[in-house]
Amino acid sequence: MSLSRTKLTDPKALRGYAHPLRMALLGLLRAHGPMTATQAAEQLGESVPNCSFHLRQLAKYGLAERSPGADARERPWRATALATSWDDDSDDPQVRAATDELNAAQLALYTRRAEEFLLRRADESAAWRAVTGFSDQSLYVTADELAELTRRLDAVLSEYDDRILDPSRRPADARRISLIQLAVLSPSPTDGARPATPAPPAGAPEAPGGAR
Repeated sequence: MSLSRTKLTDPKALRGYAHPLRMALLGLLRAHGPMTATQAAEQLGESVPNCSFHLRQLAKYGLAERSPGADARERPWRATALATSWDDDSDDPQVRAATDELNAAQLALYTRRAEEFLLRRADESAAWRAVTGFSDQSLYVTADELAELTRRLDAVLSEYDDRILDPSRRPADARRISLIQLAVLSPSPTDGARPATPAPPAGAPEAPGGAR
């Protein structure tokens, strides 16, 4: 089974999603199912009117909708899909600017989540501390090779999609994690000659935490 997806292509929709509370609200709906603005406000520590406004904005861009059969007095919202995607290769300057804005908002969200995790990581079991954290690895690849590598990684991760779609498939000790993928280009050699960075000694990690 594959996750349902909403693809954003319009610059207004891309910018509309690039808001930390809207991202948090959509994540909440996807993780916990339909909920009212009041319930979302309690979860996120926000005001009900603020959550209600931003849920309506998510609906405006096709990312959320009212739950069918909801009570007219307390009407829950639900996500229209379990994943959101957008392209970074548009030739339209307005779309490129909007996707850059959205990517920056997502990076800020990921950074905040990582910082929050670090604050509570010491309270986790040794088993979870051993398999969570940060790492990085340098690769020399072509654009086509990186695209193929990304497809292969996506295929591996999709093997766990059924656990998102059907909670009964999750092992008793399974927990929700955020596996964040960043592919960042080093400066081009033509941008200025720089001495090569010496390779780390054999067995030494390239970054704190070591590569996994």
